[in-house]
Amino acid sequence: MSEDQKKQLEQQLWNIANTLRGKMNADEFRDYILGFIFYKYLSEKMLIYANSILEQDGMKYTGIDETTPTGLEYLEAIREEALETLGYFLKPSELFSEIARRGNNGHAAGNNFILEDLQKILKNIEQSTMGTASEDDFDNLFEDLDLTSTKLGRTESAKNELIVKVLTHLDKIDFRLENSELDILGDAYEYLIGMFASGAGKKAGEFYTPQGVSKILAKIVGTGKTKLKSAYDPTCGSGSLLLRFAKEVKEVGTFYGQELNRTTYNLCRMNMILHGVHYRRFDIRQEDTLEHPQHIDLKFEAVVANPPFSAHWSASPLFMTDDRFSQYGKLAPSSKADFAFVQHMIFHLADNGAMAIVLPHGVLFRGGAEQHIRRYLIEEKNYLDAVIGLPANIFYGTSIPTCILVFKKCRENPDDILFIDASQHYEKVKTQNMLRDEDINKIVTTYRNRTEEPKYSKLATLIEVAENDYNLNIPRYVDTFEAEDTIDIEKLAGELVKLEQQMTATDAAIAGFCKELNISTPF
Repeated sequence: MSEDQKKQLEQQLWNIANTLRGKMNADEFRDYILGFIFYKYLSEKMLIYANSILEQDGMKYTGIDETTPTGLEYLEAIREEALETLGYFLKPSELFSEIARRGNNGHAAGNNFILEDLQKILKNIEQSTMGTASEDDFDNLFEDLDLTSTKLGRTESAKNELIVKVLTHLDKIDFRLENSELDILGDAYEYLIGMFASGAGKKAGEFYTPQGVSKILAKIVGTGKTKLKSAYDPTCGSGSLLLRFAKEVKEVGTFYGQELNRTTYNLCRMNMILHGVHYRRFDIRQEDTLEHPQHIDLKFEAVVANPPFSAHWSASPLFMTDDRFSQYGKLAPSSKADFAFVQHMIFHLADNGAMAIVLPHGVLFRGGAEQHIRRYLIEEKNYLDAVIGLPANIFYGTSIPTCILVFKKCRENPDDILFIDASQHYEKVKTQNMLRDEDINKIVTTYRNRTEEPKYSKLATLIEVAENDYNLNIPRYVDTFEAEDTIDIEKLAGELVKLEQQMTATDAAIAGFCKELNISTPF
């Protein structure tokens, strides 16, 4: 897709968003727009698949008569195939384009009411998977798309009118799903998620990691690999971090994730399917990762996360017998779960794997239990591979500077830790700082080559880190001090004398002009 086509698509999506804007906040109309886009995707995928089956019979899926015995036989046969291959089923009358057409064409005749049918169709999609391998992946997937909400309108007619507008606009967009080389729908979905994140303020951190940060994490963890058996994110949000791996390596076996927020969990499952990840290739669970881990017996080759910064957790003494935490001797404080997430991820990291986690700078230098855990990870395990400082104000909802910690259980360079200070490398866009491609590439290249650059990167020996009492604050290792220019006092004094002489001459000239004009001098 060309840049012009991409901009045109984004403008179309923005116009659709404006249809709902003003009626509800960004969090709420996000659920409607993304839900309808997902319904459109499922419909178009179903239509393409069914047409491919019917091609040898010279038929089209929309041409099947659902009221005849022959038509029902065809539908049942296609249903069995679709549930195995796609994981869900839609009848021709339930397709997005059909509902949009009825809503739009029936307007003049006054019979364009589609709300009830639409609600049934969304429920039918979920129910079509019951008893199949895809049931967990589609369970309650549309629960946040509430068509009875008064925020859509005070009357049923007003609600219907608004929904018809949205569906009609969406129906005009061609996502070109037949072209497997393009991911227009996936890009559109990412664009909308990012757009809603920018308008959702503090809540955005619950579901979205800026693409620049996602690229860095995926590129670093995927260094030296073209295939990954598994990728895991214990706080997966909308799934953007996991899906980034699909763009950085040729193949990812299975995506695993866990998410506490129910709405965001649904968003992640939709995002996976929209990006062409087959339902058998992802396992996303909804639960509290620290308190109730869902993949406890699994190890993963790639582990990434952007957990909620300094979140609270129970820090129950019972966790001292939990294999994730027991070997450290101390738990992360209940008021700051940052290192609890680190410990959880390291437990799930395979011996040949790599992990990267985004955290607030406090984890680098805070004392107490956190210092104890830092020391254990470096001194006893030697897992810490790199510390990367990012610019402030690059995450939606918080302006604090953040860092990336990179861990490996089998490090290629076990004698040092790479420190990178990328805090001054960004572009300011309105009120947000953005990582440019050159900023991302500089971080990744420096990490992969482990190069030292004045005022940017430094290889610190383990001895040096120990001498700093395992304080990882980046300025202790990367000297970014800019010396001020020395001032030549004698030269400055000479310039002041010249200025004084020039002022005296100027005053004399002005006095002469005033005398000629027979007016008083101004001094």
